[in-house]
Amino acid sequence: MASVSFKFVICLLHPSQYLPFNCCLFKIFCYHQNPIQAFEVTPVLPSETSFILSILTQNTHPQARKQRVRWLLALSSLPLFGIFTAFGIAPQTITQDIAVSTVIEEITLPLNVQQQNQAQADFWQIDKVRRDDTLADIIKRLNIRNTDAINFIRHDSTAAALASKLTPGRLIQAQIKQDGELVKLRYEIDSKTTLIIDRTPSGYKAKNVEPVLEMRNVLKSAEIKNSLFAATDAADIPDAVATQITQIFSTDIDFHNDIHKGDRLAIAYEASYNNGELVKTGQILAAEFVNQGQTYHAVMYRDANGKASYYTPEGKSLNKSFLRSPLEFSRISSGFSSGRLHPVLQEVRAHKGVDFAAPIGTRVKAPGDGIVDFVGVKNGYGNVITLQHPNNISTVYGHLSAFAGGLHRGAKVSQGEVIGYVGMTGLATGPHLHYEFLQNGEHRDPISVALPMAAPVPPQQMAGFLAQSSTLTAQLRMLGTSRLASLE
Repeated sequence: MASVSFKFVICLLHPSQYLPFNCCLFKIFCYHQNPIQAFEVTPVLPSETSFILSILTQNTHPQARKQRVRWLLALSSLPLFGIFTAFGIAPQTITQDIAVSTVIEEITLPLNVQQQNQAQADFWQIDKVRRDDTLADIIKRLNIRNTDAINFIRHDSTAAALASKLTPGRLIQAQIKQDGELVKLRYEIDSKTTLIIDRTPSGYKAKNVEPVLEMRNVLKSAEIKNSLFAATDAADIPDAVATQITQIFSTDIDFHNDIHKGDRLAIAYEASYNNGELVKTGQILAAEFVNQGQTYHAVMYRDANGKASYYTPEGKSLNKSFLRSPLEFSRISSGFSSGRLHPVLQEVRAHKGVDFAAPIGTRVKAPGDGIVDFVGVKNGYGNVITLQHPNNISTVYGHLSAFAGGLHRGAKVSQGEVIGYVGMTGLATGPHLHYEFLQNGEHRDPISVALPMAAPVPPQQMAGFLAQSSTLTAQLRMLGTSRLASLE
């Protein structure tokens, strides 16, 4: 046990005009004497309370007695908050010198040095791999000094990954003793593998383990001021999640032409974390998109086979048999028309499809399940693909730069599968996709044609879906009441 002497010095400063009774100001200085350290100012201790009250002895105006009592109670509590200034009652006219009084209070401070040293014996160092780092750099920054640990890391086949797979930005965690002895080291080699080095009674051991990922449901919102992806970037929504938004609402919203400033979105999506760092994103669980004042909702539900599909909160399917567009993002450079001036032939012809302007190499996806009817070169189409779909529907894709690997006549394709890439082969003045939609052999406008719907949630699964839908939509409503991110 150690003792420390505290001293309180009370000095009269000047008469006060600011209190509801006649008094003078006192300042209280508190310091402690330590045989090792110099004097040091410290907060006033609660024990000073009785001392303050004892010096406030001079009575002035009886009518202010009640008010003074209140002030005394307040003043007596000041030391509890570490405040060094107090007030004392005294006659307003003072003609004598003010004496300085000292009060010494002995207190004991328990000092468990052994416990403190034990707590500091082992500690964790966390470091981040930097560009051009070497193993020697890592060892030096972590302050690993025992040679057996260093030799083990350098020569063990498993531990050697620490040197051969240093990736800038990844974290290294090491438990180190005060003398520099390594106790434990953890390094995330990649999202699927974590290297662990342990000190055991028989020496150091190294192993690779699969990290235990923490699954979270993430809620985010955004307001569009420029474009969808600019908004999601500013709201820290991953691109993979933003792409899902376009896929979920693609049959109701034309993301090429119908996105406007002020449109809003709110989403709940799955995410996996390792030691607090995002490893990967999963599927959107629920989404709300307000487009030009009209609100669209989507809720994800997995069927008995684990297949995920999206529905309205009431259970109607959002997965139409066809996507509105075979491209994720582009712009319409020429619409469906009964007559237009052909840009190459310079004559008026019917334009029986829609031209989507897009960079060469942009992926073209099948808008619905189907079978390849033709793949090759044809007339002014250049490289072209024709797909045959159920319900006497067929689609055509012209001016492609290349076909997807393995595509041939008779091959089956699924909705969303990549079948080719945008180009400008055939009669084309620039890179674009020419897209045609035929129903019962007649050309229809792909942008306005009514698309067939998929089946709703099966009746036997509806109760479970509605319970899940209610929870998710409530979360989105709660998010909507908070301030949306203002984005460019």
